[in-house]
Amino acid sequence: MYTLDELQLIVSRCHRCGLSKTRTNVVFGEGNPKAKMIFIGEGPGFYEDKMGRPFVGKAGQLLDKMIEAIGLKREDIYIANIVKCRPPNNRNPLEEESNICIEYLRWQVKIIDPNIIVCLGAVAARNIIDKDFRITKERGIWFDRGKYSIIATYHPAALLRDQSKKGEAWEDFKNIRKRYEEADGKMEG
Repeated sequence: MYTLDELQLIVSRCHRCGLSKTRTNVVFGEGNPKAKMIFIGEGPGFYEDKMGRPFVGKAGQLLDKMIEAIGLKREDIYIANIVKCRPPNNRNPLEEESNICIEYLRWQVKIIDPNIIVCLGAVAARNIIDKDFRITKERGIWFDRGKYSIIATYHPAALLRDQSKKGEAWEDFKNIRKRYEEADGKMEG
C-alpha cells in the first residue's frame, strides 16, 4: 500500500488524460491524513490550479465556514476532488477524465480510511454514490457502503450562485455533524 506522499508523487507525474496538458498544478488533496471524514468535490478551479490546493477560492472560503459551523477545522478533515487537474473553463470533468482519475481518489480513501465521505455536488455524488444521482432529490440522504457512511450536499459554488439552497445545506451539515459524533464519540463544540 502507498503512503499519501508516495501517491501524491505518482499523481504529480500523471499524464493519463488531456487535463494534464492544461494544468498549472496537480491538486492532490490536503488535510488530516488520519481524518475520519473526507470531503470530495468535482475538480480544481482557477485558484486551486494556481495554488495547487483544493478549495481555496470563494467556494473554499464558504466550505471552511461551513466546516467551522459544525465545530471542526479544515485540519480535522481531508479534502480531495474527483479529478486532480483543472478542467478548462471550470467545466465539469468529462466521464472519461473522472474514470481515469478516480483510481487515485480510491487510493486516497483507502489510505486515509475515513468513516464518513461527504460528496460536494452532483458530479462527486455521481462518481461516488450512483451514476444517476440527483442532487436536488437525494442530497442529505445517508448511503452506507461497507464501512463508509456517504452523504451528498450542494457544492459550495452552487450555494454562492443560489443562496436559497443554504438552508438545506445547513441541515445537511448538522446531519453530518451528528453522524461524525456517532462515529467519533469525541466531537466538541
